[in-house]
Amino acid sequence: MSTDSQDADDDLRERVTNFLRRNFPQIQMHGGSAAIQHLDRESGEIHIALGGACSGCGISPMTIQAIKSRMTKEIPEITQVHADTGMGGGADGDLGGMGHSGGGTSPSFPGESSDDGGESDEGPQAPF
Repeated sequence: MSTDSQDADDDLRERVTNFLRRNFPQIQMHGGSAAIQHLDRESGEIHIALGGACSGCGISPMTIQAIKSRMTKEIPEITQVHADTGMGGGADGDLGGMGHSGGGTSPSFPGESSDDGGESDEGPQAPF
């Protein structure tokens, strides 16, 4: 990569970082983080990883959608944004990183039967 294109990539990375800090301060305020994983200036694609408290946060899908729509409007060189919360969903994170992998454990609920050796999962007993 030539020095001019490296400088242009560095400038674009800095603009994206500033965009995230300026438009989404709640990510950092709530203990989360946003990092550029990959930037392809030629195709206009960027991959962003949301980490820390963003992983598993109930509103991270809304944050991802806001990043996707606003970044492409404010930074013309970016044409496509992929985001991931690190919850095993792969790039794009449309479901907050959940639901894409098909694996993992599913939640259990009191009274629901499972194949755990016959132990009852009735949940805690009420004190009354």
